[in-house]
Amino acid sequence: MAQQNLFIGSLAYSTTDDTLKAFFETIGEVESARVITDRDSGRSKGFGFVEYKDEASNQKAIDELDGKELDGRAISVGLARPKEDRPKRDFGGGDRGGNGGGSFRQRSW
Repeated sequence: MAQQNLFIGSLAYSTTDDTLKAFFETIGEVESARVITDRDSGRSKGFGFVEYKDEASNQKAIDELDGKELDGRAISVGLARPKEDRPKRDFGGGDRGGNGGGSFRQRSW
């Protein structure tokens, strides 16, 4: 079974991978800590993921760190949903109301 990650929300834009890791190492040994950044601007999106080497540390981190302050913001800590549980995002392609998916609407007159 795959290791369960923690989802960390409401992060300050100044939070880095290193500060996130250091904060969560107060609970146990951290395997990885990532702040998710925007691909174009490189700016933090305000959330991240933490993975412990020992999965038993997950619940302890949720109990002790959820709502605590990191870099001036109260963070939310919870179990991350597996990728396969998220709904697939559809950015077009199929039939969109019978207009053939074109970018211009056909006039009916």
